[in-house]
Amino acid sequence: METVVNKLEKSMVEVKATFSKEEWKAAQDRALNKVAANANLDGFRKGKAPKGLIKAKVGTKALLAEAVDEILSTSYAKIFVENNITPVAQPEANVEVMTEDELKITFTAPVAPEVELKQYKGLEAKKKAVRVTSKEVDERLASYQNEFAELELKEDGEVEDGDTANIDFEGFKDGVAFEGGKGENYPLEIGSGSFIPGFEEQLIGMKVGEEKEINVKFPEEYQAPELAGADATFKVKVHEIKTKILPALDDELAKDVNIEGIETLDQLKDHIKEDIRAQKKAEAERKFDEDVFEAVVEANPVEVPQAMVDTEVQTMVSEMTENLSRQGLNMDLYTQLTGQSLDDMKAQMADQAEKRVKFQLIIDAVVKAENIEVTDEELDEQYKEIAAYYSRDVEEIKKIFAGQEYRVKADVANKKAVDFIKENVSK
Repeated sequence: METVVNKLEKSMVEVKATFSKEEWKAAQDRALNKVAANANLDGFRKGKAPKGLIKAKVGTKALLAEAVDEILSTSYAKIFVENNITPVAQPEANVEVMTEDELKITFTAPVAPEVELKQYKGLEAKKKAVRVTSKEVDERLASYQNEFAELELKEDGEVEDGDTANIDFEGFKDGVAFEGGKGENYPLEIGSGSFIPGFEEQLIGMKVGEEKEINVKFPEEYQAPELAGADATFKVKVHEIKTKILPALDDELAKDVNIEGIETLDQLKDHIKEDIRAQKKAEAERKFDEDVFEAVVEANPVEVPQAMVDTEVQTMVSEMTENLSRQGLNMDLYTQLTGQSLDDMKAQMADQAEKRVKFQLIIDAVVKAENIEVTDEELDEQYKEIAAYYSRDVEEIKKIFAGQEYRVKADVANKKAVDFIKENVSK
């Protein structure tokens, strides 16, 4: 067999294979034997009919096609291995010449592109400085006050913002009551945003026993299509009004929050401050990672074959399916809730999938360029992290990855490469 390799556009490789007469003849013989072993011809037991008769019965073209399958079964992988080609998706085979004396097949396969690193040091990406304001601490304290507030019946007076009004209501569109628009003795906190815009504000000023018609407009994106963007009128009656009594900002509130080690208001304030700082640091780190990701991809152009993008899209779908499962959902239910088909979601994922593929290729190139290696200690630490994530024993995880240690090492090396890039951003 002789092969000629040609590089095509978009990281495609073409391999033209010409098989020797000996190889091709042997494949034809195997094909004929295979067909003969299963042939049923009148007057002969199964597999005992003369091969010449079988050949005449089946036809030369069909036997040659069978012979192509035979030769591919033994030569397919060999063609790519001997030419140091690693396809990233199933190659396509096109038979150019197929006679009893000659066989030529052209293979085309997508391969990982060669990455020419342009810039991965000194990229423009900065981590946002973290600062906690007294206003943010006060807002968290106010939320605790609301959490432990008590409702006190308002004997006289009107509905005010922040009050809870116990109401009956019924909604009408074009004078006709609509489904799901009626409630009795419903406790509505004014200002909570529980009802459609404009409803709660129009309750302000009403008194116990008062009835009123409220005119509102449903949002254009309302979940019920028949009401989306529609004008509606609600008949409302107030039965009871309760006002919110906030607890004092003192040590008692701090104890009520029930956080281990927190006994005083000052301790609660310190805890809140550190908690907000930790959240902001995590958000700043996430944003920094995103900025580095975008900067790396933009600074190092690389063209990737569609097959790699399609594979990454499928990976993203699998990740999404796993996340939905943790929430007690599945993909079928999610598509029903969102009104999107799986194909719609895949199309939306395509751009991000392409960026993820490019980023991974670039990181692989950085690992090589910087001669990044993984120590035994780093490998053990990675096994521990995997074991902790899946709540499994470390030794059990090592057995699972036996023979595939290179995959774990590659993950660690990639992390080190990303850390290297982040450490060397523009100061």
